[in-house]
Amino acid sequence: MKKKPPFRGQPKLLAKKWRQLRPLLSSGRWLATESKGPVRLRHIETQSQINQDQIRILTFNIQAGLNSQAYSDYVKSSLSQFLPSEPNIPHISAIGDLIKDYDLIGLQELDAGSHRSGHINQLSFLAAHGEFEFCHQQLNRNLGRFGQYSNGILSRFTPFQVEDHKLPGLPGRGAIIAKYKFKESSIAVCCVHLALSEKAQMKQLKFLKELLENEEHIVLMGDMNCIAQQLEQSPLQELSLSFPELKLNSYPSWGPSRNIDHILVSQSLKVSHVEVVQSTLSDHCPVAMTIELK
Repeated sequence: MKKKPPFRGQPKLLAKKWRQLRPLLSSGRWLATESKGPVRLRHIETQSQINQDQIRILTFNIQAGLNSQAYSDYVKSSLSQFLPSEPNIPHISAIGDLIKDYDLIGLQELDAGSHRSGHINQLSFLAAHGEFEFCHQQLNRNLGRFGQYSNGILSRFTPFQVEDHKLPGLPGRGAIIAKYKFKESSIAVCCVHLALSEKAQMKQLKFLKELLENEEHIVLMGDMNCIAQQLEQSPLQELSLSFPELKLNSYPSWGPSRNIDHILVSQSLKVSHVEVVQSTLSDHCPVAMTIELK
């Protein structure tokens, strides 16, 4: 007997979408492949140098604009990828208003144009909304119309090189490294979204350490799915990064109790301010930092 699809009792459209998605999942065609070098490398001729005395940095997991405000909302948001919907322009615009005052932004859980986002590329929308000079999107898990899971960087200046890397462990996790000219040197900015398991996180952090160990100035930010104490005891300690003394809780946004979103910088960069930005536009609160470049 042919198995019935999940979502028994749900509208027939849900069952139809599941039948379309199931072969894609089982075939593994959406899975990332392992690679030792960068998956994509961009050399940019029209780069601009950082010439500011300070930079305002933000990391934000935007949850594809789904706006969960309770654990029960995760069920509803998981079903949204199966059903076509109109883009929630007011909500993604509100995210754009929140981030537009920052100079350098790392974003996680962007959607590049599936059912979840109402078929708009959220990074392109946010870049235009905030009039950012540069944007770069890394598509880590491509389920076509059902989900296009991405990391992204927005900035007020243009890097001279951008690398996309697939992280070790189960496919679908990635890191972007954007390198910016700064005086006679450069700053490597890395945006990541780490795995959920501690074992996988340690492998990924070791991989990141090896990618960044020869960089003079580093900004490492993202949704790392682990608390600051775990990072301090990870391979990252070999990079001599500054770990914030304050344990800033960023998740869940409706009652933050865990500090899993982080911005870590080289000790060569002076941190003058760090905070969690209180917001319920996602299930994560953004984390902001100001660094001095004098």
